[in-house]
Amino acid sequence: MEKGTARESTQTLTSSLRNLQLKDDTVKSKSTQNSIASSLRSQFLSSSKGKKPPSLLSLCLGVVGSNIEDIIDDLAEIALAFPPDVKLVLVAIARRRKLLNDDIVIALADSSWEILDISGSDVSDCGICHIVNICQNLRVVDISRCSKLTLTGVSKLLQLCHSLEILRWGGCPRSDYTARRCLGLLKPNLNDGEGESWEELDAAELTHGAESLRWLVWPKIDKDSQETLTIECPRIIVNPKPSLLGFRGNEAPQEALSQFVLDDPIVKDIDPKTWVVSGFTASRSALLPVTTPNELSMAEKFRLAFLERDTRLAPKRAKNARQHQRRAEREWMMMDARAKALALASKATKSVNLRNF
Repeated sequence: MEKGTARESTQTLTSSLRNLQLKDDTVKSKSTQNSIASSLRSQFLSSSKGKKPPSLLSLCLGVVGSNIEDIIDDLAEIALAFPPDVKLVLVAIARRRKLLNDDIVIALADSSWEILDISGSDVSDCGICHIVNICQNLRVVDISRCSKLTLTGVSKLLQLCHSLEILRWGGCPRSDYTARRCLGLLKPNLNDGEGESWEELDAAELTHGAESLRWLVWPKIDKDSQETLTIECPRIIVNPKPSLLGFRGNEAPQEALSQFVLDDPIVKDIDPKTWVVSGFTASRSALLPVTTPNELSMAEKFRLAFLERDTRLAPKRAKNARQHQRRAEREWMMMDARAKALALASKATKSVNLRNF
């Protein structure tokens, strides 16, 4: 009997210890879950701390922007009631969704705009001419990677926007070609040629545009264009770098830095999912030398290079032609006796007339 009682007591104690262990494990698991939940709650609160919920206007603009392709035909009428900043947001969203073209910028253009970013878009000379006719107070403009813009549209921009301080262009082969052709528009051409120093330039009147341009962002500028701008346009700073002390005594504005996306502050409150569906990433990586849809074929590159070389050598060919013509006339006069006699008679007649006069 004692052995049976001892065995029962041992089994009871073992089962009690097991129950105690299970309860202890349960308590530990509950405490672990509570600690995990509290840590996640604290992380959520810390991450959301300082962030404001999106406004109703931002949410509405996100919805409109994600469906902007459905209202392009009626956008001119719809945008009549939109304030200028809302129009600028729609332009930025359309650019990110690769939908920005002449129809959209013409429908949304507003005279109060000071910043315009149409980089990488399908805006052509027609669209840019319409914009600058309305938005003549533009201070910062980004037309980089706009393959449909030519000398006509860029010259109109420089002539009408007298407050333009920062210009971004180039970035793709066709845009670089247009930029090289527009270099002459940036050179000062004084009405009064008596000035002897660049210090007198502020008091002089320029005959064409770009008189207020101070910063030029050209990612793939070639060596010849860089030297031309340095020598003939010393007031324009090309591709400034961020510096605490500034550049040439002037602190470069944020809009003049190549890594800064010009319209990022405009869409900072818009959900990025609005344009992510189109595969656009809001980064300056588009300026890096990678293959883009605007990349020209090899044949087109050769054609543009030939045209550029032909334009550059045209004055030299004309000069050589004039020299050959004069040399041929001199040889003809030396070989032909009658021509030589006529030339001597002509000189004698001129000398007699001068003497009588």
